[in-house]
Amino acid sequence: MKAAVLGATGMVGQRFLQLLAENPWFEIRVITASEKSVGKKYSEATRWLLGEDMPESLSDLEVQPTDPNSVGGVDVVFSALPTEVAGKVEEDFAKAGYMVVSNASSHRMDLDVPLLNPEVNAEHVHLIDKQRRKRKWDGAIVTNPNCTTTILTLSLKPVLDKFGLGRVLVSSMQALSGAGYPGVPSLDIVDNVIPFIQKEEEKVQSETLKIFGSIEEPAPIKVSASCHRVCTLDGHTEAVFVETKKETDPLEVKEAMDKFRGEPQRLGLPTAPERPIIVRNEEDRPQPHLDRMAGRGMVVVVGRIRRDLALGGIKYIVLGHNTIRGAAGCAILNAELLRARGYI
Repeated sequence: MKAAVLGATGMVGQRFLQLLAENPWFEIRVITASEKSVGKKYSEATRWLLGEDMPESLSDLEVQPTDPNSVGGVDVVFSALPTEVAGKVEEDFAKAGYMVVSNASSHRMDLDVPLLNPEVNAEHVHLIDKQRRKRKWDGAIVTNPNCTTTILTLSLKPVLDKFGLGRVLVSSMQALSGAGYPGVPSLDIVDNVIPFIQKEEEKVQSETLKIFGSIEEPAPIKVSASCHRVCTLDGHTEAVFVETKKETDPLEVKEAMDKFRGEPQRLGLPTAPERPIIVRNEEDRPQPHLDRMAGRGMVVVVGRIRRDLALGGIKYIVLGHNTIRGAAGCAILNAELLRARGYI
């Protein structure tokens, strides 16, 4: 299927291109960026920031304007646009009949827009039908969650299914790549931890309730987040504290996580890892340096599962790759789900 990537020169845009270049279902036909890059070859318009070389098939692609009239007859549009411009642009593409799979936060909390973490709430894809009726357009907008929320909700899903959730507390240690490029100045972050990320805590709290809720209303659980920037390049680490509705113990939670499989695994989607959650038994894992690329970056890794006597439940550490599982990879998995369900 033919694909376009909006905002292709940024860090998440580059991750989209890297992952899509290897995807058996999608072929990149169009890339767009800001006006200063339009008309240039992609290799001239961007500074490639990822570890592997730029895919050769992309280097000579000409950057197009970010406009529905410039993308031609593609089947799906991936949006890596900055939030401050994504809202209207994505609506313009949906009005023009395109399926927009977005990593931006602009439409995540719209009541008729699916906020999909595919192993967790694949059934919310049906919001597309409501969206099309309400907005009277043939296209649609589908979003993936904030990176921290994606990692958190995937790890919580088997706990919710088997034991129920009351309260969830999460404290995040978030990588520098989550701030984009050039991101956080070096003199601010070297030898330091920054205990504030703008709007991050609000996103985690509200998005988690939408993801775990029904199509009609948010989940009746309480979520509290504290988010912090640390001097790690990739991989968000989260300390999670959970009040469960049913009594449980660490061994039962470990078993539930080990056995968990979601709709992408049942459908055999190309980007879906065989096991979306890996539990480590070592007392000092997971670690970003060792574990962020588990499952080619699409797995979340859990460790240190233990009782939480204060909340009456369990606590654990979870790690996920923020620009793969938490951003471009999740969006591509969403697009594969849409294709499997017949929406594209």
